[in-house]
Amino acid sequence: MFKVLKTEGTARRGELVTVHGTVQTPAFQNVATAGAIKGAVSALDLKESCRTQMMLCNTYHLHVRPGDELVRQMGGLHKFTKWDGPILTDSGGFQVFSLAKLNKIKEEGVYFNSHVDGRKLFIGPEESMRIQSNLGSTIAMAFDECVENPAEYSYAKESCARTTRWLIRCKDEMARLNALPDTVNPDQMLFGINQGCTYADLRREHMKQIADLDLDGYAIGGLAVGEPKEVMYEMISEVEPYAPKDKVRYLMGVGTPGNMIEAVYRGVDLFDCVMPTRNARHGQIFTWEGIRNLNNQKYFADESPLDPQCDCPTCQTFSRAYLRHLLKAGEMLGMRLCVMHNLYFYNTLMERIRDELDAGTYQEFHDKYVDLLDTRI
Repeated sequence: MFKVLKTEGTARRGELVTVHGTVQTPAFQNVATAGAIKGAVSALDLKESCRTQMMLCNTYHLHVRPGDELVRQMGGLHKFTKWDGPILTDSGGFQVFSLAKLNKIKEEGVYFNSHVDGRKLFIGPEESMRIQSNLGSTIAMAFDECVENPAEYSYAKESCARTTRWLIRCKDEMARLNALPDTVNPDQMLFGINQGCTYADLRREHMKQIADLDLDGYAIGGLAVGEPKEVMYEMISEVEPYAPKDKVRYLMGVGTPGNMIEAVYRGVDLFDCVMPTRNARHGQIFTWEGIRNLNNQKYFADESPLDPQCDCPTCQTFSRAYLRHLLKAGEMLGMRLCVMHNLYFYNTLMERIRDELDAGTYQEFHDKYVDLLDTRI
């Protein structure tokens, strides 16, 4: 259940109540694709050192390896990973269309070859729901078609219609699975995904259609895939008036701190992105002053913390010089400490956003930081 606590313009301060705990929104989901944060960061680290509320795992990757049946046998993702907060699982659709080889789209679903070992696989709406039911996540994402951007208008329109038909099948299958006596999580929630490429009329019409299905939440998918950020923002504003006001809104795969500040301004509640972890492993550090490249020679003998305004364990303990040395030496500890800092920054950024919304000062915060936090320093 989602409740809007306060609004400032289109921006919303809310809370999402789930069987695995309540998420204060706006919120960032920390991406643990295969059940772990890349950079040797565990569920214990997320809870104790990163101020994480919510974790995201990927259906496709866990289905391929170690297999969703094993995760079910182990009691579901929460017992398997030891993360006891809310977990959202991506449907696997994006990976099927981006990673898998020789995918063939049919009405029943998608036939493709595994990117790991080449074996032939099939995932459709029912299969995606069954895999996610085995994983026992808090929130399952509907299986959708992820269209290349740019795409021809006629194909994008056809794809939206298919995604809606698949969504109805996902909803029916989840209702069946949640009613089974041995289901890992009988309270599993379902989010639908809005598609339509960068065609405003398709986006609007698709959101209207899926809003009628009364789902637990609604995601905006198929953005942040190479289009200019201004186009992404335009698409958010196009669909926002048609997204149910009493349901949580999730912008998939986004993004930079500035992207999130702007998207909150336009009415988004939830985010996920690999950027803080991937960039950290390559020495790109997010701070309240902007983006710092730790590989630069100027940090060779710098005794300062990564971010003087940050109180994460990394910044409280280690210097830029030491962390730069670790990364240059290929030491895993360097990646781990930088990843933990970036996640802490993203999670505390969302805390700050919530505080500003509570205080009614989000406009000023937005104007000060929307460009600053994405500036390279």
